[in-house]
Amino acid sequence: MRKLFHTLAIMVLGLVVHNTAQAEAITVTDIAGRDVTVNVPIKRAILGEGRQLYIIAALDRENPTARIVGWRKDLIEADPATYQAYLEKFPAFGDIPAFEGLEQSLIDIETTIAQKPDIVFLNLETKRAVEEAAYIEKLGALDIPVVYVDFRNSPEINTEPSIRLFGKLFGREERAEEFVAFRAAEIAKVTNRLADAKPDRPKVFIDRAGGFYEDCCHSFGDSNFGAMVELAGGDNIAKDFIPGTFGQINAEQVIVSNPAHVIVTSAMWDVYVPGGNWVPVGPGADPKQVIEKLKFYPTRPAYLGIQAQKTKAFHAVWHQFYNSPYQFVAIQQMAKWFHPDLFADLDPDETFKQLHDRFLPIDYQPGYFGSLSN
Repeated sequence: MRKLFHTLAIMVLGLVVHNTAQAEAITVTDIAGRDVTVNVPIKRAILGEGRQLYIIAALDRENPTARIVGWRKDLIEADPATYQAYLEKFPAFGDIPAFEGLEQSLIDIETTIAQKPDIVFLNLETKRAVEEAAYIEKLGALDIPVVYVDFRNSPEINTEPSIRLFGKLFGREERAEEFVAFRAAEIAKVTNRLADAKPDRPKVFIDRAGGFYEDCCHSFGDSNFGAMVELAGGDNIAKDFIPGTFGQINAEQVIVSNPAHVIVTSAMWDVYVPGGNWVPVGPGADPKQVIEKLKFYPTRPAYLGIQAQKTKAFHAVWHQFYNSPYQFVAIQQMAKWFHPDLFADLDPDETFKQLHDRFLPIDYQPGYFGSLSN
């Protein structure tokens, strides 16, 4: 008996040593410039932004639920079609504890602590609220590190480093680099051709979150969709009036600027604005319904008499491109709208399908775009 206990003790000790050897404490620099020490690869993650699944699914394609132990409800409510697609393939998504909140709001710290996570991923824009609530210190006292990422505030700058952060912390660095390379190559298909052709840039107005906001005229400054417009060969009229990423200009300014294109970012927002004027673009959207809902926008007072109204150059694009690593698909589609002859051979739907085929565990469903001009 004594010999048996001795043998078991050696086995347990060996298991502990083996697991300790597998774990490694590393220090990473997050998007806020903070040095954070984390035990990797992480096994239990809290997502302060549910839409962080867009990159996690590309890294943990076999089972993206495996390391998520809590998340904010934004994916479930703001992108229900994508959530349902993942839920059908991975029913365990339905068991993940979810908490309320907006992009800039605090996470539910009680849910977070109860799940005993290895790490908490937070949006960069929550930083001020988090600091005021001393969440870093409270979680740090429990050895729970917090890492900031950003796909929303300045995605044209922070998307690649955010992808690499996830890759390093998930032990999927090679896969993350493959994704970064794919993304860069698809953007270059637009920017390289524009650099060679040097076409005139049409004026563009982005109607941000159309149907979520009933008033006009919410838009983007020189970041996020504003930067996407510029990369796609357009001239974002709001960049001169909105100093940051998000803001609002008056209808008179839109009319005076006389944009040649109006892009409505929207989505299936029945949870937020039942029966609203949102355009239900997104995975599996009905093209006829998209066009019918989009027809409302040329009637807005801010667009009466502008060039876009005369040529029916009103377009709808999936709003969630603003908060995901998939922005390059929107850049390709906008380039086709702005310069149809120059990009006649470019197929954004095929690009997005290739992304799904190579990186994601769910099938591609078209429906992310719509236009009155075609």
